[in-house]
Amino acid sequence: MRVSLNWLKELVDINMSPVELGKILTIAGFELEELIDLRANADGVVVGKVIERSQHPNADKLSVCKVDIGADEPLNIVCGASNVKADIFVPVATVGTYLPAIDLKLKPTKLRGEPSRGMICSLTELGLEKESEGIHIFKEENLTPGDDVRPLLGLNDVILDLATTANRADALSMVGIAREVAALTGAKVRLPVIKEQNLATDSSLAIDIQDPAACMAYIGTVIEGVKIAPSPDWLKWRLEAAGTRPINNVVDVTNYILLEWGQPLHAFDREKLQRVAGSNDLTAAFEWEASHSKRALTLGVRFAKTEEKLKTLDKQERNLVKDNLLITANDKPVALGGVMGGEETEVDDHTGNIVLEAALFDPVVIRRSSRAQSLRSEASTRYERGVNQVELESACKRAIALLQELASGNPINQAISNHRVDHASRNAIELRLSRIHQILGAVNKEDKIGYIEASEVEAILGALGCNLEPVAGKNNTWLVKVPPYRYRDLEREIDLIEEVARLYGYDRFCDTLPDKTEPGYLSTEYAIKNKLRAVLRGVGLTEVVQYSLVKPTGKEVKLANPLFAEYSALRADLISGLLDAFVYNQSQGNGALNAFEIERVFSQSEEQLKERDSVAGIMGGNITSTGLWVNGGKGTPMTWYDAKGILENVFGNLGVSVEYRPTSDESRLHPVRTAELWLQGKPLGIFGQIHPQLAQQRDLNNEVYLFELDFGFLLTALDRDAITTPKFKSYSTYPGSDRDLAFFAPLDLSVAEITKAMNKAGGKLLQQVEVFDEYKGKNVPEGQRSLAFNLVYQARDRTLTEQDVDPVHQKVRDTLVKKFDVTLRS
Repeated sequence: MRVSLNWLKELVDINMSPVELGKILTIAGFELEELIDLRANADGVVVGKVIERSQHPNADKLSVCKVDIGADEPLNIVCGASNVKADIFVPVATVGTYLPAIDLKLKPTKLRGEPSRGMICSLTELGLEKESEGIHIFKEENLTPGDDVRPLLGLNDVILDLATTANRADALSMVGIAREVAALTGAKVRLPVIKEQNLATDSSLAIDIQDPAACMAYIGTVIEGVKIAPSPDWLKWRLEAAGTRPINNVVDVTNYILLEWGQPLHAFDREKLQRVAGSNDLTAAFEWEASHSKRALTLGVRFAKTEEKLKTLDKQERNLVKDNLLITANDKPVALGGVMGGEETEVDDHTGNIVLEAALFDPVVIRRSSRAQSLRSEASTRYERGVNQVELESACKRAIALLQELASGNPINQAISNHRVDHASRNAIELRLSRIHQILGAVNKEDKIGYIEASEVEAILGALGCNLEPVAGKNNTWLVKVPPYRYRDLEREIDLIEEVARLYGYDRFCDTLPDKTEPGYLSTEYAIKNKLRAVLRGVGLTEVVQYSLVKPTGKEVKLANPLFAEYSALRADLISGLLDAFVYNQSQGNGALNAFEIERVFSQSEEQLKERDSVAGIMGGNITSTGLWVNGGKGTPMTWYDAKGILENVFGNLGVSVEYRPTSDESRLHPVRTAELWLQGKPLGIFGQIHPQLAQQRDLNNEVYLFELDFGFLLTALDRDAITTPKFKSYSTYPGSDRDLAFFAPLDLSVAEITKAMNKAGGKLLQQVEVFDEYKGKNVPEGQRSLAFNLVYQARDRTLTEQDVDPVHQKVRDTLVKKFDVTLRS
């Protein structure tokens, strides 16, 4: 919010410098982002009168001027502007003046042999225009040479650019800021004088609101005989100070009220409204208007229908959707309610009669409508935060009075539709001094440390416009009635306490810590996540973090109202993002990316949104750099077993045993080099090599491997105490005993099933099972393969003998024969 200090001083007395005011507002929650001192643009520039102008003797395009600036002698100034002449008043920058707009400091000089002591300025050189055709000539007569030009050009002002919080809709207006300054400084607010308007109603204008919840109130005022012209300088200067471009007196009045009261208004050209409302045949419409001075008109408020279109004031033709709230003329769209008017009914130089709109719209409705069209305006910004419902009539009357004064308008009649809730019956908020002390703690007094007193609470809230009534029978307790312009952000006791703290001054509170503190700790889930991160980093993977919002491809959860098409869905898995990161990393010349991610994924079933944590990884590069040395500078492609070994290392560190089962359900992975991971008889996730077709499409090598695990299920399966509080377990100091076991097994019998059966049969003595040979071909029965395993038996308390190992090993052999019908080779 850009605040003109001159304008603010008309509403409230300010007896401090702009810097001090900015500091006070910043401490109160309105951060001063920038202080713009317009006075510096023309410091040292005075009014001058050109008393003589002659042609430069040595240059055709230069003039030599004698300029009176109120000094003993006129200045000799060489000027290059074509519009300079005698007997005009102009701005003159004297010697020593610095002009920041063009970064120039004036000093005596000679131009083509003629001395020049100063410069006659254009508005560009004073920072008021981007380009000027010549010097600025004052329209006023009888000016005094030597006077400061800044009051004549609106440069005697300071602008405070304040950052307002989203809950303070009232702070997006000059009146709101004035009330805030008054509360902070103890000054009194002087609201603009509201001229009463006693307007009749007739059948020529009616209001039809189809959804009162979307539009709580609508006032339409017919004003005839307006004369479109440029606004006076004071109005232009105030709009420009606020960052708004002046257009004409009618439009500028609506923008002025928006800035002054925070109430958006809109002016329709009445004749254009009638043409849009009456007939699509423009010839017939013009003939009708020629014979009728008035025409029945119904301004409506409704939501858009399918396939409706509207061309807005920004020259864009917009395809309307059901979330767009429309203003209609006899049910034909003429404006996006609360956002922007329509081009067909805009006020222009030929406008003679207008219909002035003043309305209250629901914040949620306007926010959805604005986002649906990707269109934000000053009006929608205020409606989205919530406009003061009580001062709608005041803002409308103020606008009508200004239109009478500045555009010679004659208000004829007014139509009103009102569905507002009576806020006077709103319950008061109970406020306890003891609760204030409990929440805010001690404060620094002038000579001691104490607490905020009851009188101070009453003074602070009273300055904000609140009405405090003591509660009978309760010491230092009040029932607080909030002023209407603060209904939206002062709803609970804690809101009032925050206001007390804000206006008392955050810098006055003691910065002491509580007497009793407890050490913080990580939750079990978060500790296990950290452990998992450490394990994955330990095997050579790098953690990445990516957006949960993605471009929809089919299975993602689509957002109803996305900000961008590229981020319009919630991701369903982590693999897609890791693949994109791998491709990008490789395209930038950084090689393969060995990475993991632990983040949330989303799914939807029967209108129910679900979310869970997932762990995923991608591998395809050298885990160590030894391959480059061994292979003469060439990398070694990662094999399926290398990738599986990395994953096994992770599971080993977590103390879980995972079973691998062949699957081909994942279309992005190789149909015969993909395994489903099972833990405790339930699916944990998936692991496999990238599908060759996908690798070709993404310009990747085939040796890329991916995995994704359900973190929630992994969390339930882990021994939480062992993970969060590791306990040392001593290693066996006794040697192990190896046995080899070879047999013929069916081709459809997996090594995982065999290993599981061996471990179960071997019991505590069997410490390790590894397959070291597979053979298919000659001398192997059809439909079978030869497998060879190495089994290691070991005890913690003794060296095992043959008598200890042989019975257990024989049990393993018998189990394989009985369970899988294998043929032992030895």
